[in-house]
Amino acid sequence: MTMHPKRDVVIVINPGSTSSKIALFKAGKMVAERTLNHSLAELSQFDSVIAQKDFRMQAIQEFLADQDFSASEVLAVAGRGGLLKPIPGGTYAVNEAMLDDLTAAKRNEHASNLGAGLAQQVADQYGVKAYVVDPPVVDELQPLARISGLKGIERHSAAHVLNQKAMARQVLATMGKTYATSRVIVAHIGGGLSIHAHENGRMIDGNNGIDGEGPYSPERAGSLPLVDFVAKVLAERLTLDQVKKLLASQSGLRSYLNDISIKNIVAVARIAEGDETAKFYLDGMIYQIKKQIAEMAGVLNGQVDVIILTGGAAYATAVTAPLQHDLAWIAPVVVRPGEMEMQALYEGVMRVLNHEEPVRVYQSDASTIKGGTGR
Repeated sequence: MTMHPKRDVVIVINPGSTSSKIALFKAGKMVAERTLNHSLAELSQFDSVIAQKDFRMQAIQEFLADQDFSASEVLAVAGRGGLLKPIPGGTYAVNEAMLDDLTAAKRNEHASNLGAGLAQQVADQYGVKAYVVDPPVVDELQPLARISGLKGIERHSAAHVLNQKAMARQVLATMGKTYATSRVIVAHIGGGLSIHAHENGRMIDGNNGIDGEGPYSPERAGSLPLVDFVAKVLAERLTLDQVKKLLASQSGLRSYLNDISIKNIVAVARIAEGDETAKFYLDGMIYQIKKQIAEMAGVLNGQVDVIILTGGAAYATAVTAPLQHDLAWIAPVVVRPGEMEMQALYEGVMRVLNHEEPVRVYQSDASTIKGGTGR
């Protein structure tokens, strides 16, 4: 009698600006992982992000060839979601509409735009389906949160959605609670900052972390005095592209201290003599984070189950300790440093395949979402 292996291998692909992370999950556990680093010299030969696909695929195939599994064991492939149109959170089947929008980079160039295409190519190789989970463009803001204060301009959300939702699920599970029935504030603190109020499984309010709204961060400007900023734009005759670059990568701690490393800044601020300038601007960032979190508590009417601090900067106790102390009056403050994107991509696919939630279907027209069932 011939025994057929169980399909329980999920391949996870997460392209970043200068790296591609790939992992194998088998029976609920990560059994292999590799970060494939790409030098700037290697990437500079391509005139667009999407043109890097074949180059990155070669490195991914080399990793897969080194692993001990058979094609008949592969269940699905998960890729990082890219800059699609605003959509609700969930797990989406990769389709032509999604691939067309990402290939055309309709909503900006970003390494994450490669995730769906790489996942689909690998999925085709094994005869399974490809998915993306909670892309950064997930926008679940409630109607009042969209009002900007100026007719014709509407607020929208862009955040570290994948990690925010995954961390919320993980922490709430340790408390005996579910994400779908809880009220949570998650602050992802990294090169950029995204701080959101989550209510019953939806991110109902928060800052646009990609464009640099909210608190300033190591690289982003945060919300600025509008008249003074407009005056600067006019005086320096900045183009829209220059403004975007200024707000997203040349502001925050970089502009004040010429450094974006929280580790370096904390070290300088804490030396025996004490760099008062470094301490002042680090404290300023923490102060603004505290204000944003308290604002989100107001959105939830003070009924908050837990506040979660995550992201790369959450490794620094100089950042998290004052936030834990000053915000404890709102709710317990839990620190979960770093990110769990690979695990989150795997778990999102398995929720669909286990029929715990419906698969979503991306459409590029006005009616974006359709419900569905998992495999």
